[in-house]
Amino acid sequence: MPRTALRICPLCEATCGLTLTIEGTRVTAARGDRDDVFSKGFICPKGASFGALDADPDRLRTPLVRENGELREASWEEAFDAVARGLRPVVERYGADALGVVLGNPNVHTMAGALYPTVLLGAVRTRSLFTASTVDQMPKHVSSGLLFGDANAIPVPDLDHTDHLLLIGANPLESNGSLCTAPDFPGKLKALKARGGTLTVVDPRRTRTAKLADRHLAIRPGADALLLAAMATVLFEEGLVDLGDLAPHVDGLPELRGAISDFTPETVAGACDVDAGTIRTLARELAAAPTAAVYARIGSCTVPHGTLASWLVDVLNTLTGNLDRPGGALFPQAATDRTPRPAGPGRGFSLGRWHSRVRRLPEAKGELPLSALAEEIDTATPEGEPLRALIVIAANPVLSAPDGDRLDKALGSLDFMVSVDPYLNETSRHAHVVLPPPPPAQSPHHDFAFNTLAVRNQVRYSRPAVPLEPGRMAETEILARLVLAASGMHGADPAAVDTMVIDQTLGKAVQDAHSPVHGRDPHELAARLTGADGPERRLDLMLRLGPYGDGFGARPDGLTLARLLDHPHGIDLGPLRPRLPQPLKTPSGKVELLPAPLAADLPRLREALRERPTGLVLVGRRHLRSNNSWLHNVPALTGGTNRCTLHLHPEDAARLGVRDGEPVRIKGAGGEVTAPAEVTDAIRPGVVSLPHGWGHDRPGTRLGHAGREPGVNVNQLLDGTLLDPLSGNAVLNGIPVQVGPAGVPAALAPEN
Repeated sequence: MPRTALRICPLCEATCGLTLTIEGTRVTAARGDRDDVFSKGFICPKGASFGALDADPDRLRTPLVRENGELREASWEEAFDAVARGLRPVVERYGADALGVVLGNPNVHTMAGALYPTVLLGAVRTRSLFTASTVDQMPKHVSSGLLFGDANAIPVPDLDHTDHLLLIGANPLESNGSLCTAPDFPGKLKALKARGGTLTVVDPRRTRTAKLADRHLAIRPGADALLLAAMATVLFEEGLVDLGDLAPHVDGLPELRGAISDFTPETVAGACDVDAGTIRTLARELAAAPTAAVYARIGSCTVPHGTLASWLVDVLNTLTGNLDRPGGALFPQAATDRTPRPAGPGRGFSLGRWHSRVRRLPEAKGELPLSALAEEIDTATPEGEPLRALIVIAANPVLSAPDGDRLDKALGSLDFMVSVDPYLNETSRHAHVVLPPPPPAQSPHHDFAFNTLAVRNQVRYSRPAVPLEPGRMAETEILARLVLAASGMHGADPAAVDTMVIDQTLGKAVQDAHSPVHGRDPHELAARLTGADGPERRLDLMLRLGPYGDGFGARPDGLTLARLLDHPHGIDLGPLRPRLPQPLKTPSGKVELLPAPLAADLPRLREALRERPTGLVLVGRRHLRSNNSWLHNVPALTGGTNRCTLHLHPEDAARLGVRDGEPVRIKGAGGEVTAPAEVTDAIRPGVVSLPHGWGHDRPGTRLGHAGREPGVNVNQLLDGTLLDPLSGNAVLNGIPVQVGPAGVPAALAPEN
């Protein structure tokens, strides 16, 4: 007889609750969990395909070990023996920084990916960390760190209560939201309009989200920071700045006014391709709305001025008094956050504490730019050793980083590489050892990261829906063993990793005067933790010490793992609430509106006022049935409108001699690709668009369905030199390209 089990969907940031139908050990159907306290039954095509992803026949089931140049199946013992033999000699001979760690986007979608990579980094002590954040969201972390003193203090729009929402470079009807965890984002936008609110979308494409808007502005790609700066200038010029209750918590208002005063609507209009009157109207409407929020995402982050744009989003929220108030942009409070400390000055946020070896690119939030990974492997300099070994966890940088061809070659030159990945993909095919985690139905799930970005405070946890298949190893154990192998403790009990973390956490907590367990015995507290294994005990620990926790009995009605397990659909912790000044960790203890690194970057923004692209520029795009390179091997999630085509406007197509459906050549600084043309007036003239995450045509992979319709790798058009200097984020949008019919040599193609 079929049975049902609850599971939180791990396939995008919306974190919807699912009800799975299971026959034996196979997931045969998935529907939305109507009783889920957060998603209330919402589901998208990705969640509905959970069973197909879970049962993908191309998922690896046993470890692979390279022998005589070929990968063969191996036992777990053989695999970890090989990892220890491969990693430790590199560290001992060349130093810790010769070992790189690459973390991919899926790490924030798994419990193991949240709990163990930080332990790994602490154990190996390498500064060579590269993650997907620097091709996606690092500008928001840097701007938040400089404004609020904490790179993870990211305010999110109060979607359920706002009267006015300005979306920039975001398409949540396709992405389901990003850095804003909101199940049924489309429904929330429709509800905003139904209650009389206003939705404005700024995007060079007429996306599904733009079609829903009251106003759509087809801005020139990369000009978001100019538009936002001009709006802020209007607020100052016209006396519309009103901090309200924020006033005691804000520093630098006069300095900000002086720093941006020359970015007037009339000055920026030509560079933005948005007329000055419209810019003034946007600012006035934002100020006049009873409540309002500005929200910007990947389209505004992956551009040359991504950090300035991210900063100006929160500047506008602050100047209109909408930061930290209901209906505006608020700071979520996750159940596993640290115990809130009293408000007061903090250490702030620093950039450039160390640099990459080749281009001397500064670190941000402890990370080096992913765009620098290839050169850090293949380029010799007097500044230390190149990377000689890599640990790659749930990452496919050959497709997600610029110039995948160069990185592809560089990975093949490494002394040793280990990948934790369920697939033999474009990156893991280079590994000396591949460690495959089990399918999602066989893993527990709690959203550590996304609950810190959720539009409503809540907490949910789901245990594995089906037992671990014989021969599989839990992802938590894989990563714990990887920690031991990389740190010279190979062969130790993997449970020791969790025990160490628990002991260290409690040891610090009992010495913290602000902790609910101050002065207590850490051993007695550890003995009180519940859970079926180490990861669950760590979750119980974080819940108990968190803002809603029981404090190990100090608050009898507080949160524990046992209480959470009694609520399989989750526990609602209430709407977002004002929290300032508590989240602020700046040296002043206030929102610092004009941090020095941002002020120093404004001259570069002024230079952009003179820029007028004469040819075509490229932007990316998302599809509801896709998520980076993850899901192209699931037949139900490809085909139809989810195709790797080049969107271009009819005027550009006619000028270039390109016909709909015919192959078109696209050339950038990093290389050239060919894709079918899709002529559409949903994109503004002068702009073309290719989706991200395709290019599954390299030999040696085992992605049967994806390989039949591989598409092309848009990031091959980039050479990795274009970065936002403050955050190190790759510039993926607004890059110049040449386009022409595929059969016409570049020298003879029509001019752009």
